[in-house]
Amino acid sequence: MSDQLSRKAVVLVSGGMDSAVTIAIAREQGYQVHALSVAYGQRHSSELEASETVARALGAVEHKVVSVDLRSIGGSALTAEIDVPLDAEPGEAPQIPVTYVPARNTIMLSIALGWAEVLGSNDIWCGVNAVDYSGYPDCRPAFIEAFERLANVATKAGVEGADIRIHAPLMQMSKADIAREGRRLDVDFSMTVSCYQADAQGRACGHCDACRLRAQGFRDAGMTDPTRYV
Repeated sequence: MSDQLSRKAVVLVSGGMDSAVTIAIAREQGYQVHALSVAYGQRHSSELEASETVARALGAVEHKVVSVDLRSIGGSALTAEIDVPLDAEPGEAPQIPVTYVPARNTIMLSIALGWAEVLGSNDIWCGVNAVDYSGYPDCRPAFIEAFERLANVATKAGVEGADIRIHAPLMQMSKADIAREGRRLDVDFSMTVSCYQADAQGRACGHCDACRLRAQGFRDAGMTDPTRYV
């Protein structure tokens, strides 16, 4: 454990429940967490404010926000004037919904990879999930495995044998499993923001896909939903 305690990890933090639990898991495993959030032109700033709160509360040694203007290319309900689908039942929405942001996770992991190399860290953590999720292609195991291979051939550290690892501890967990894991790790979910169109105070709409998955997760876990709704 003493060797592990000296390890630095870059953890992607969105301000939502999944990334909060990911920080807590990394901390439990003894990593020094360097939290990274990306301001990519998303609909609201409240998730970035939540990411700062989450990083601080869960013991990150620092929190960095990097800006990338994905709104300039649009293509998503989160980065363009496209309505966020509300109250969609399973089967109503296309397999990959309009809330998918083109290349978002590739860009975020690339920034995390650059920072990790500067820090001398071999470990990057993210909260992607392929069980209770919206069907995004960059949340699947195949994407994480491919990015890890890329990281080890595209960097000085990787070429020199650093063995860069992409950790996605929630990949095969349901939202209920994630909620229970957060409870075990004393994560205060009331400080997290998951809603695609939260207001300036971070209050959730309760009707978008992210809200519905989150609420169902708490119900299935038998936990009180601490989300603040409009």
